[in-house]
Amino acid sequence: MHKLTIWERIRPYVLVAPAMTGIILFVIYPILHLIYLSFFKYNLINKAKSKFIGWDNYHQIFTREDFYKALTNTVVYTVSVVVVTMVLALLMALWLHRKSRWNAIVQAGIFTPHIVSIVSISLVWMWMMEPNVGFLNYLLKAFHLPTSAWIQSSHSALMSVIIVSVWQAIGYYTLIISAALQSVPASIYEAAALDNASRSKVFFKITLPMISPQLFFILVIMTIGSFKVFDTVQIMTGGGPNGATSTLVYYIYSFRTTNIGYASASGVVLMAIIGLLTFVYFRLLSTKVHYQ
Repeated sequence: MHKLTIWERIRPYVLVAPAMTGIILFVIYPILHLIYLSFFKYNLINKAKSKFIGWDNYHQIFTREDFYKALTNTVVYTVSVVVVTMVLALLMALWLHRKSRWNAIVQAGIFTPHIVSIVSISLVWMWMMEPNVGFLNYLLKAFHLPTSAWIQSSHSALMSVIIVSVWQAIGYYTLIISAALQSVPASIYEAAALDNASRSKVFFKITLPMISPQLFFILVIMTIGSFKVFDTVQIMTGGGPNGATSTLVYYIYSFRTTNIGYASASGVVLMAIIGLLTFVYFRLLSTKVHYQ
């Protein structure tokens, strides 16, 4: 029997060491430090004045109305963006799945917003949503429809942010679903046609199950990303008006200088919520995903 040399024994550990080092430095350590800070009343200017306060930050989180407001906004934003984006992306992917010489142009067009800077996108949409000279209200007036204050009203600001987020993301997920549709074997559809299966039955019994891994991936990724939304809110509304668009990450950001310990505790709560949602997704939906 060949005896392993020292190099052969340590080679696997050497090969994974760079990746593990990165994970420890940029993932595990920040999480542990975040949890550590959440138990302190932390003073950035004078660390000597920082003091251990135990669970007080967590107790404060669940007794403040502004936290529940931010949580509600985040849940509404996440559900709206995930559902609308997935439905529209699926419909567009089904439309693009038909053979057409315009497909390549359309795919490039709908993917473009995903590669454009969110700053540029937000600024353009802010101009379009301007109540007096904005393009959207101009269109509404042209069709004799009631106009909106968009991001300047607490009743429509969150909806406005949702529209921008859906518009930016839809192209990327459309391409993922389009690629999934192309991977479905044509022989399955041919067999369904021989059995005179209806279009609805083909869609729900063949198409959806065959692309369910990609849909599940999109669901998890979009949920995590939506719960962490910050840049669109920061640029377009700054959490206003009257906290109508303040999401959890923006809420944490607002305490970045005044109370690092409280912000850290809020970050831990956000991390726990995302972890719980991901666990529920895998627990309830992974068994319904059809892997070929």
